[in-house]
Amino acid sequence: MDKRHFLKLAGASFALAPVASMAAINQTNATDINGLSGLSDITANAKPITVEERKARIEKAQSLMKAQDIAAILVEPGAAMDYFSGIKWWRSERLTALVIPQKGDMAVVTPFFEKPSVLESLAIGDDVRVWQEHESPFDAVASILKSRGITSGNIGFESSVRYFVVTGVSQALPNINIVPAEPITLGCRMYKTPSELALMHKANEVTLRAYEFVFNNLKLGMAQQDVKSLMNTAQQRLGGSGTWCLALFNDASAYPHGTNAAQTIKEGSVILLDSGCSVHGYQSDISRTLVFGKASQKVQDVWHTVREGQNVAFAAAKIGEPAGKVDDAVRQYYASKGYSKDYELPGLSHRTGHGIGMEGHESVNFVRGENTPLKKGMCFSNEPGIYIPGEFGVRLEDCLYMTETGPAYFTEPPESLAKPLGRLKSLPVQVSVLP
Repeated sequence: MDKRHFLKLAGASFALAPVASMAAINQTNATDINGLSGLSDITANAKPITVEERKARIEKAQSLMKAQDIAAILVEPGAAMDYFSGIKWWRSERLTALVIPQKGDMAVVTPFFEKPSVLESLAIGDDVRVWQEHESPFDAVASILKSRGITSGNIGFESSVRYFVVTGVSQALPNINIVPAEPITLGCRMYKTPSELALMHKANEVTLRAYEFVFNNLKLGMAQQDVKSLMNTAQQRLGGSGTWCLALFNDASAYPHGTNAAQTIKEGSVILLDSGCSVHGYQSDISRTLVFGKASQKVQDVWHTVREGQNVAFAAAKIGEPAGKVDDAVRQYYASKGYSKDYELPGLSHRTGHGIGMEGHESVNFVRGENTPLKKGMCFSNEPGIYIPGEFGVRLEDCLYMTETGPAYFTEPPESLAKPLGRLKSLPVQVSVLP
């Protein structure tokens, strides 16, 4: 069955013979998968973040630090470290950290034997301080700060920085004050530049194309792992990294993040898929809900309500308005349809959307009470699902970015349950999103 035939029958009754497990589709049976050989890397022309842009990021961080009266910030491995320095590392009991002072060059602290590995991804700067196993890494941090003229004042730490790191630096420099670093790190990362948007756009293209491939290969009898394997393999062949997929069938679709119960595709199954990948460190996140065979009237009605919920959220995402107003608008609409106005079931039990960028979930969110005003460069998911325990759930999710005039989609939501894919939107030739 080709994709056109599958989509045509998405709202009609059809049946296919059960198939064997395809968890090993990268092996000998790969040629049996319709269209797998035709998938190739579409990310070759995607441009990674340049040294010049990282310099601009550090300069902006330093400007924000000056405005916030913060002498320096310390960043542990993770998205923020990668954002400023390019370093891709992990957290262990041995401290590796990035120190960005308000004035002067940034510096890195890492164990002596890790330095060669850290240097492999370091994209900017050359001040790398090492410490030996018998030495304190916090003395190295103190040495960096003292060399920048910092022995007191406010030092910023993100809330995710581990307690032993905060206390260690405090003991090495007893005259400092510990303050949140988020006004600096999020003050930079929250607003995407054209190059960041281009990478997110490419990641979304990878995921949407992978969905097209998966839709063409859904068969009766498939288990969750079969579909996950298809989706992850497709995204990888198309050039995505860090691929992931959530596959929920039948009543399990009423659980937003799934259940351990065994699930297989049956005639009339509601199929909820949530997938994403990364391109040069920037994420996609797309959810689709479809029906294998004939959809009941109730499923059709809920699907269309969710689709309209996306429209409501999109319309409410206005420049200058608090991000929480988007969630409020959706719940008001759902209440008019008989669902909970709060976070109860049946209804929408999670936030309407989350921030996205280098991390799949990052601040800020479309959630009640969020007062951060929407500004150009912010990126969000738009996913106002509806979940009916014991029956099914529907979630449609597309990511958007804020322009000077309002929101714009990376991927346009699907037209109908009969055409459940959606389509890629083009980025403007010139996207100016710097705040």
